[in-house]
Amino acid sequence: MLYELTSPILVGMSSVKLVGILNVTPNSFSDGGLFLAPDDALKQARKLFADGAAIVDVGAEATNPWAEPLTPAEEWARLEPVLPVLVKEFPGRLSIDTYHAETAEKALRLGDIWINDVMTFRDPDMIKTAAKYGATCVVSHSPLSANTVKEVHAMKIDDINIVINELDAKCAEMIAAGVSKEKIIVDPGIGFGKTMRLNWQLLEYAKHTDYPVTLGHSRKRFLGTDQKTGEPLPDGDTIRFTPERNLEAARITVAAGTDYLRVHDIALHAQLSK
Repeated sequence: MLYELTSPILVGMSSVKLVGILNVTPNSFSDGGLFLAPDDALKQARKLFADGAAIVDVGAEATNPWAEPLTPAEEWARLEPVLPVLVKEFPGRLSIDTYHAETAEKALRLGDIWINDVMTFRDPDMIKTAAKYGATCVVSHSPLSANTVKEVHAMKIDDINIVINELDAKCAEMIAAGVSKEKIIVDPGIGFGKTMRLNWQLLEYAKHTDYPVTLGHSRKRFLGTDQKTGEPLPDGDTIRFTPERNLEAARITVAAGTDYLRVHDIALHAQLSK
């Protein structure tokens, strides 16, 4: 059973670009272990591009509430067999999902790669690295009063103004440190330290900023909750994985002006970019 969403459902949005998710991990919430082997990861990346991805975002550390953090060395051991191959095949079309400056620098030495930092560029060295290489930065919000991924997930902020103010302040800090404003994309960080109700509101975050926006709603837990209250729906854990529910949320955020959709299933969402 599907549940009615109150925002308009629109089709045929030509401006949105799709970012494919490639988890080179054993423990990501949706597809952990499927693409841990380098050959499987490369095959999946090529499929994501073939299905219509403009960018593929490669991550080696799961950042769900139950995952244990990796050292930069452990993270790079998973990325090293994959990234150099993909950079050669798809130059300028890759993103790396990391909050470790050491990992980001190794990736940027390979070529033009975006930095997608779910910890909101807390590490000054990450900002320095981005400025040094002129990298495109996806500044993904997590509550700045938290210091670790686990602390982030323990928080449940419910005020969109906190997200707006913290992202604006971080972007200003990065620009002051030498990152070009034109190289900044913001992500309101659905699922990172927010209530379910706020996660729904963040689908329309593009209305609150002048920066380009990327949005990661795909298969996340809030999709199994009521849009107005954030309360769990019957069979919510099943609903959030359905194509219909993912597309409904995608259409809301695209209608609000989101520039990039970060999703697992590129083929499913490709209809939104036609």
